[in-house]
Amino acid sequence: MEFFEVVKKRRSIRRYQKKKVPKECVEKILEAAFYSPSSRNRRPWHFVVVDEEGLIKKLAQTRPALEFLETAPLAIVVCGDEEISSAWVFDASIAAEHIQLAATALGLGACWGHVLDRMHNEERSAEDYVRELLGITDHIRILCVIGIGYPAEEKSKHSEKEVMWERVHWNGFGHNL
Repeated sequence: MEFFEVVKKRRSIRRYQKKKVPKECVEKILEAAFYSPSSRNRRPWHFVVVDEEGLIKKLAQTRPALEFLETAPLAIVVCGDEEISSAWVFDASIAAEHIQLAATALGLGACWGHVLDRMHNEERSAEDYVRELLGITDHIRILCVIGIGYPAEEKSKHSEKEVMWERVHWNGFGHNL
């Protein structure tokens, strides 16, 4: 699939078929994540691949916004090592988008479930919940959980009507074409 078609087709898919994602696809998706750029090429990412149904169901309980994971056959927890780079959140975000674009290019659906700076409940952060669930060490921060699978819903491609040219400024704010 051509790059701009992948970008137009990438939508947040929250319902998945009950069909396992082949290991070859998972490896391709992770490869794309590792090709993403990082600040000073420090590459602070860590990825926890989860394909056990019971664990995915527990990840879906992280916070209400992650309930969509209930039907996902695959989840990738995107993390960053804050001891390697203070820019880990930006680096991990770029890797997370590479993951979603790669999934789209492979005919899969994906959706970002935000964890960082969110709460699991009144007493516990979403990050602490995921950290404990998956045994992630303290200096590894958790950005998001991406659900991946074969789509059980269809969404239209993005259209050119969504491009907001009025928000493009040339050589200074407020200077539009």
